[in-house]
Amino acid sequence: MTVPLLKAERLVRRYGVRHGFFGRKSTVHAVDDVSLTIRRGETLALVGESGCGKSTTGRLLIGLEPADAGAISFDGTVLPMPHEPGWRSSRARMQMVFQDPLAALDRHLTIREQIREPLDIHRFGSPSERAERVAALLSAVGLGTDHATRYPHELSGGQRQRAVLARALAPRPDLIVCDEPMSALDVSIQAQIINLLADLQAELGTAMLFISHDLRAVRQVSHRVAVMYLGRIVEEGPPDEVFGAPLHPYTQALVSAIPHPRRRRTERILLPGDPPNPMNRPKGCAFHPRCPIAGSACKLQLPALEPVKESRSVACHAVHGTTGGPAIRRLA
Repeated sequence: MTVPLLKAERLVRRYGVRHGFFGRKSTVHAVDDVSLTIRRGETLALVGESGCGKSTTGRLLIGLEPADAGAISFDGTVLPMPHEPGWRSSRARMQMVFQDPLAALDRHLTIREQIREPLDIHRFGSPSERAERVAALLSAVGLGTDHATRYPHELSGGQRQRAVLARALAPRPDLIVCDEPMSALDVSIQAQIINLLADLQAELGTAMLFISHDLRAVRQVSHRVAVMYLGRIVEEGPPDEVFGAPLHPYTQALVSAIPHPRRRRTERILLPGDPPNPMNRPKGCAFHPRCPIAGSACKLQLPALEPVKESRSVACHAVHGTTGGPAIRRLA
């Protein structure tokens, strides 16, 4: 079997939070026992509500934050820590596209200088080769030579995001983590960025972790989808299967919110309440206070992410028949 490009096993990331200056200290479980793999040339989409741990997971995978537990291997080798040998060369193969393109760019440098910066850091070729690479990247993402001498504030939101993408592609990475890359863009620009990502991936074979709450965009660009709730993955599988026949009750609620011309508004699943406080996680399944079919087992035992067939995995007692409550209702 081919070794996956990136493999994460049982990642955990916690943050300590103090309540007031002299108050007690609590622990936020931002990422809790997350395992996933990304193959070469594949796009894995990570979806879920705001605050569920998607962005933290992305930063853990490329080493921007240390994990409190778990292991990450890249191309069959354990990912080195920032102070270890091999860190810089591994970072050249992993890049990130951030949510806010204006905040991700240096307002004091031109677009050309910022795209060239990773080439200088990683010593890519000669100065003339770097200049040629910058020009090729500008053309690849749909920017003209006149954009090269501009500063970030002189570009539109879509143009800034294209510049961020060009900078991420500069060192020819094997993996790009896209953290909500279209949330700050209008609908027409979003479509352009989606098409651009698909074209670049087909041409370059770059793998992607696509973090988003826009399920329609996810369905277009992804090969596999992982649904996250309160720091844990609750369902994973191909997008057509996850969106066409969701199994986990939380995934069903997410999919029911996607606008569909043949779906009545009464068919939308409205979950009661808000997501639990990550500093005070419910015992058992974290989703059970909002789940319409929670049984006794859901309130006591944490469900494991287990396969239901070769391409699908779900963390739900109801799906695996151990809920102690009513059978799961499938969304048509």
